[in-house]
Amino acid sequence: MESTMAKDYYKTLGISSSATPEEIAKAYRKLARKHHPDLNPEDQQAKKRFQEIQTAYDTLNDPEKRKLYDQFGDGYEQIRQGKPFGGSGESGGAGGFDFGDLFGGGGAAGGGGAVDFADIFRQFGGGGNAASGPGPTRSRKAAPPKGEDVTAELDVPLRLMIEGGDCEFQLQRGDRVESIQVKIPAGIAPGKKIRLRGQGTPIPRGKPGDLILTINLESHPAIKVVGNNLELKLPITLHEAIRGTKVDVKTTRGEVTLTLPPLSSSGKRLRIKGQGLKAGTSEAGDMIVEIQIKLPDRVPPELATAAETLQSEYPANFRDSIRW
Repeated sequence: MESTMAKDYYKTLGISSSATPEEIAKAYRKLARKHHPDLNPEDQQAKKRFQEIQTAYDTLNDPEKRKLYDQFGDGYEQIRQGKPFGGSGESGGAGGFDFGDLFGGGGAAGGGGAVDFADIFRQFGGGGNAASGPGPTRSRKAAPPKGEDVTAELDVPLRLMIEGGDCEFQLQRGDRVESIQVKIPAGIAPGKKIRLRGQGTPIPRGKPGDLILTINLESHPAIKVVGNNLELKLPITLHEAIRGTKVDVKTTRGEVTLTLPPLSSSGKRLRIKGQGLKAGTSEAGDMIVEIQIKLPDRVPPELATAAETLQSEYPANFRDSIRW
């Protein structure tokens, strides 16, 4: 009777069973970036999917584990521990197993011969020897010690935060400085963290820790990020504020022509829907444009006269809104 695999790791990574190591690694990187819980904070299933992707990669990326998985499915770990069926029941009787058939054994003429259990357990990591029969299974090796994780912060320009891409930065380690490459996911919000495995503190005869990188937005004179929204302070002239105008504004998805109505005061806010940051499967934020009237450094005399005339148009209670 054919056994069926409870979990298809090839299907999890979206690859064929003949995929090369390079194809496995490429598929893993793509899915890990897409489903990482840090990039999908509102998706309750993201962590579970990411764990499934990680388990599939850990298995298929290891030649020995992949060989056993291809033969025995996702229960191969029991085989590696010398427990082919995950239990200690006896063969024989109704529903018993013919170990000779299962492992390709077979004796001399006269039917299935005895199976050398020592060879079987040695093959799959168990104990025992030919003279004494199968002995106790060997305990799994303890995981190697891991160095401490390192934390750092990286300021990136708005363009890189929106579009994503590769970034190189300098990290101080003791008395030396290292250049480290990191890929910034498109649409990442300020304050999000990226884990760079193996880039932390090294440890003798063990695995180095990880580098936990917090992504911040570089200071920008006119733009700031609030959640998934982009807030832009748009400078306009006094003439544009009085008469109204059209201004081309760069957004996350290209330029948008924004129409400013006549008599637009400083502080007036206009919303451009869907032109903010978009991380993973979350909905894109908006761009909020706040008008800022900017006067020239020099005012011609004739304009000063006109300004006096304009002053008379303001009501007497012009500043009442700021009273306590």
